[in-house]
Amino acid sequence: MGPYWEAMALLFERLAEFDKPAIVHVEPDFWGFQQQQSNGDPASVRVLIHEHVEGCDDQPETLVGFGHCIVQLSRAISPKVVIGFHASRWAGTPSSMIEFLTAVGATDADYIGMDILDRDAGCFEEHTDPNCQRTDGPWYWDETNQTSPNFHEYLAYSKQLGDGLGKPIIWWQIPFGVPSEMSGGEAGNYRDNRVRYIFSHIDEFIAAGGLGAAFGTGAGNQTYITTDGGQFQSAVTAYYANPVPLP
Repeated sequence: MGPYWEAMALLFERLAEFDKPAIVHVEPDFWGFQQQQSNGDPASVRVLIHEHVEGCDDQPETLVGFGHCIVQLSRAISPKVVIGFHASRWAGTPSSMIEFLTAVGATDADYIGMDILDRDAGCFEEHTDPNCQRTDGPWYWDETNQTSPNFHEYLAYSKQLGDGLGKPIIWWQIPFGVPSEMSGGEAGNYRDNRVRYIFSHIDEFIAAGGLGAAFGTGAGNQTYITTDGGQFQSAVTAYYANPVPLP
């Protein structure tokens, strides 16, 4: 934990030197794994803090203190940082996730990070890439929101988490895939419809508590802005020509 805390402090020190707003997404998926492994009790997991960190002597040496200490370091060293914890859908029920994340300090942070899907839907459908071997589909959601799974279901879930924690949401690692009637695709050119849906329904994401969306490939061999036929560039250009204000 010594090198870990040194690196954490260094991160905030560098961001303080940068002296501009920056987003820090604290340990994505770590909190979901810890919720499961601790049976929802973050106070049961010991974490070394006091001998390595100045300014967190008031925190218990558990996961509870771990999360709160990270937020305290951010506030003390780099006050312009926007910091948030990650809510992994597979961690548990929404109510159990809200309880766990509240205990570890997520409500003291600025936002909640969530992911819609970390690979192109078509990569999972094709099921040949080693990065896409999950079996929990369908992954290509219904844009008309008439059949399940669909975007309205997901946004209702997101709003439940955001409202429960009292924080806005930033969705991250959203895949770049291009919509297609044909299932699957091939490496670098898999299908997905999240870019199209998000940019054509931004008001729905804001209504669900959205603060922002970050796009990126969760692994290799996915569709990217260099292989999407200009979809993402066109969507971003159109958005910035007429941006949607936040409440």
